[in-house]
Amino acid sequence: MTIKHDFPHAIREIEHLEIPLADGTRLAARIWLPEDAETRPVPAILEYLPYRKRDGTAVRDELTHPYFAGHGYAGVRVDMRGNGESDGLMEDEYAVQEQRDALEVIDWIAAQPWCDGTLGMMGISWGGFNSLQLAALRPGPLKAIITLCSTDDRYADDIHYKGGNMLLENLGWAATMLSFSAAVPDPALVGERWREMWQHRLDNMPLLAETWMRHQHRDAYWRHGSIGENYGDIEAAVYMISGWADSYIDTIPRMMEHLQCPRKALIGPWMHKYPHFAIPEPAIGFLQEALRWWDYWLKGVDTGIMDEPSCTFYLQDGVPPAPKYLERPGRWLRTHGWPAPQDEVETTRLYLGDHGLAADARLSRDRAIASPLTAGSLQGEYIPLWFGADFPPDQRRDDGLSLTFDSAPYDDGLDILGQPSVAVNIASTEACGQLHVRLCDVAPSGESALITYGTLNLNLRDDPGTITPPVPGEPMAVRLALDMIGYRLPAGHRLRVALSSASFPLVWSPRKRADLTLKAGTPSLDLPLAKAPFIPMPFEPPESARPCRQETLRPGAPKRTISEDVGSGEVTVIVEDDMGDVRFLDHGLRVEQKAREVYTSHPHDATRTRADIEWVYRASRAEGEGRFAVEVVSRYRLRCDEATFYLEAEQIAHEGETLVSRRTWQREIPRTAI
Repeated sequence: MTIKHDFPHAIREIEHLEIPLADGTRLAARIWLPEDAETRPVPAILEYLPYRKRDGTAVRDELTHPYFAGHGYAGVRVDMRGNGESDGLMEDEYAVQEQRDALEVIDWIAAQPWCDGTLGMMGISWGGFNSLQLAALRPGPLKAIITLCSTDDRYADDIHYKGGNMLLENLGWAATMLSFSAAVPDPALVGERWREMWQHRLDNMPLLAETWMRHQHRDAYWRHGSIGENYGDIEAAVYMISGWADSYIDTIPRMMEHLQCPRKALIGPWMHKYPHFAIPEPAIGFLQEALRWWDYWLKGVDTGIMDEPSCTFYLQDGVPPAPKYLERPGRWLRTHGWPAPQDEVETTRLYLGDHGLAADARLSRDRAIASPLTAGSLQGEYIPLWFGADFPPDQRRDDGLSLTFDSAPYDDGLDILGQPSVAVNIASTEACGQLHVRLCDVAPSGESALITYGTLNLNLRDDPGTITPPVPGEPMAVRLALDMIGYRLPAGHRLRVALSSASFPLVWSPRKRADLTLKAGTPSLDLPLAKAPFIPMPFEPPESARPCRQETLRPGAPKRTISEDVGSGEVTVIVEDDMGDVRFLDHGLRVEQKAREVYTSHPHDATRTRADIEWVYRASRAEGEGRFAVEVVSRYRLRCDEATFYLEAEQIAHEGETLVSRRTWQREIPRTAI
């Protein structure tokens, strides 16, 4: 990445400013703007998050917002109430209060002498969500957004549920937020009241996992904040971006199809990061591309960005499976919208038959899908986030626990682009069950690389808002769309469809082990194939502003381990999310964060599924104004029987050696849809 030091505009930074709200709450902001903005006002770009501007997002903020300011914009980074140096409490993600506050923030920014009255919003993940949600509320100053790794449907495509199954990430993210929300306001910015603010947060900490687990199907809770409820609410221009290594990709084809506002889409090879510093490579000049978007929609400059085909995709070359990729070779192409015209993407149908996967196959007899509940340990992380061994390795062990159908080798390979889908008739042995489908790339050597996958809770097979338990033994017609993907199957490789009845620790086990039967007939795979021509790299090389000045006291060491107790058959997956120990040199704040997630399942007994998570957060400043030292240990534990989830949590906070807070929670949550 090229670090830019000279920009068209000299930059002035406001390190810390408090934005007043009508109820007396003050939200903390960090602002970069052109030095002459008060005499020559500029458009503003808002990023609105709970992740602490002082340390949580400081590294990426300093790469990004000064770059925009240097090109004639005000970059405004605001912490939500109850986070960082902002007043108040945060009760939940995407709450009505969060949106009301943001509307006030937008009006405040638009009224500042350095702002010309127009705004854009930008964000990845949480910030991408609320960019869409705020656009749907149509505040006058908001003209355009860039939303990365976000969703139009909070139930279908967030970290809580997938295909109606409860993701283990539901608990993992609740534990992450229990720790993140316990971070201290920096005493160097807020003074002695930091203790009062921190204590107030600790005393009122929400138990987010309970909230999310009490809504196991798509009800009014999830419809709130899901812009897919009425796509017509959004009038601002929308640029949507994600990466094939991320989990937030299926929302893009839906939004491209259903939004009526001006829109563009981009999917590259990346994980859950901004594409100017994400892996796998190739990273792109995202900030230059964003400027083309902002200049067009906020300054009225015809940059040509709306003259191009509206969708840009990177088709990854098939490579040997690995737990981490620094680079994925591939080719770029563009389509004129989505769904793409038939001359750009066409669908072919293959059948799952007696002798494998073929265009003329038929299944002459029923086949069993009888996976142990431990199947799926090689799935990889749901969201590759912390730069660890998060990607799915060789799938052959999980393939062996699945019912598989292989094609003949493709002499010329295949270019896949879109959402493959599987249509099957199945029956369950129980009044519950899960269907998991993986599409794999099988090399001549036998290595099996995961291309894409889908998962379905059979209780919600017809409608994610309606619980309809299977009738044991009764066939069910099911169509399951797999995640969207752009993938180049190499010449000489085979396709494999793998069907399983469990996938742990991707999703929580069903009430009891439920084996499935694939019924005879013509089960099928619809496979979308790219026909659009490839194009040269359509983006400039990545640039950024000057990086944040920090010292690494201990490097992060993320790790993922799989073990099996041969005696009991239990399989345990341990995920260590270690972000290291760093000191910010400009202000001396030191922060250490690490987590250990332990997920265990038994091959036959679903009541032995369990999860234990611990986060450790330490922050301090050793000298100068604002000296302090704190530690917070946060824990979650989840276990179950057939009828109930048993949720426990604990949070212990110290200032130095002094115990500041100790809270425990115990909850019993009925199993309704899961």
